[in-house]
Amino acid sequence: MLPTRHRMRTSAHFSTTVRSGARGGRRNVVVSVRLSTGAPSRVGFVVSKAVGNAVTRNRVKRRLRELSAETIRERPEGMDLVVRALPPAATAPWDELARDYRSAVATAVRRCA
Repeated sequence: MLPTRHRMRTSAHFSTTVRSGARGGRRNVVVSVRLSTGAPSRVGFVVSKAVGNAVTRNRVKRRLRELSAETIRERPEGMDLVVRALPPAATAPWDELARDYRSAVATAVRRCA
């Protein structure tokens, strides 16, 4: 579970990050990153019904939450991150999902700088 200060809560934060941030996409996820200064890093997740039923969506969110916790540990301040799961994420093995997530985050951060 991510601490409250690292969770994206409002739709305004989501839309600002998606619209003005840099994007990195892979087969299983699309990541939008917006760099900010001084504020704690925040993460939000978008997992639509296209991914699967409620059980599947929650499993995908748990897996993505664990991956994003690593990102927060590495960079606790200065980054807003929106992770959108794509339908293939429901059946992706952990290694593939982790590789896609990390690669998408690296691409988005590189495009921000």
